[in-house]
Amino acid sequence: MTGLRWGILATGGIAGAFASDLRTAGLDLVAVGSRSQESADAFAARFDIAHAHPSYEALVADPDVDIIYVSTPHPMHHENARLALENGKHVLAEKAFTLNRAEAEDLQALAAEKGLLVMEAMWTRYLPHMIRIRELIADGTLGEIRAVSADHTQLLPSDPTHRLNALELGGGALLDLGIYPISFVWDILGAPTDIRAVGRLIETGADSEVATVMTHEGGAISTTLSSSRASGPNAASIVGTEARIDIDRVWYTPTSFRVILPDGTVQEEYVSEVDGRGMQFQALAAERLVRDGILEGDILPIAESVAIMGTLDEIRAQIGVRYPREEA
Repeated sequence: MTGLRWGILATGGIAGAFASDLRTAGLDLVAVGSRSQESADAFAARFDIAHAHPSYEALVADPDVDIIYVSTPHPMHHENARLALENGKHVLAEKAFTLNRAEAEDLQALAAEKGLLVMEAMWTRYLPHMIRIRELIADGTLGEIRAVSADHTQLLPSDPTHRLNALELGGGALLDLGIYPISFVWDILGAPTDIRAVGRLIETGADSEVATVMTHEGGAISTTLSSSRASGPNAASIVGTEARIDIDRVWYTPTSFRVILPDGTVQEEYVSEVDGRGMQFQALAAERLVRDGILEGDILPIAESVAIMGTLDEIRAQIGVRYPREEA
């Protein structure tokens, strides 16, 4: 641990989950900022936080805070992360990292200029089972990887005014759900060399289903499916010439997986044993990076988060989704 002092920007459900896991890991959570004093006070009381600020500006100005976790909806990530960086704070920003690639590039440049860490909170990448999966791939257990598949499908509110369905709030399955399997295939196969996407749009213009088929360097193929209107298996697989990995439901949370040989023999079975939800591992990684002066990141470099936003931009272009602020 570096002794970094954490502040949380916004007080929604994901902020609560993150705060709980920070406490589980024994990290130093010292401040929270909300748009109202009442909300900040309630959150601070719930998680025993010393400083409760009635605005985001007050939070980022707090001299007792070193790093800010940004947990607002997608369209606010850029503005909120920029505010924190401008005030000399390291940033861990919820995924999807921003609304589009241009915003991500701006944060990348500002962080580099300020000598600060900015990191996407793609917490799945840091979970123990994913660390083990990357070890197995690196040592050649799977042979040549030929295909990767993953779905993130949930039955979520259909109310058109809900933020998940409102374009002005970055609504749609892609940024909320699709970011998980898209980031996963990037993690395993690297950047796509060809992207093909189809989607279904709802009455608000937001996407309710998105499917992709992507080709990656060497010819490997990935497939992803995201839906906000139906719950599927939420499983993933990595298929190689020597073995495959089947990751159980829910693949992007602490879970189990098996390494299976072509004849069906189970070569290895991994079962996660994690306290809490598992969001603390990304926070521990952020602390390690700051301690070691590695401000670009390693498991998920900021350059990769920027490039992934470019992939999401291309998928949106193909399925016909454009956010209001992009209409200029």
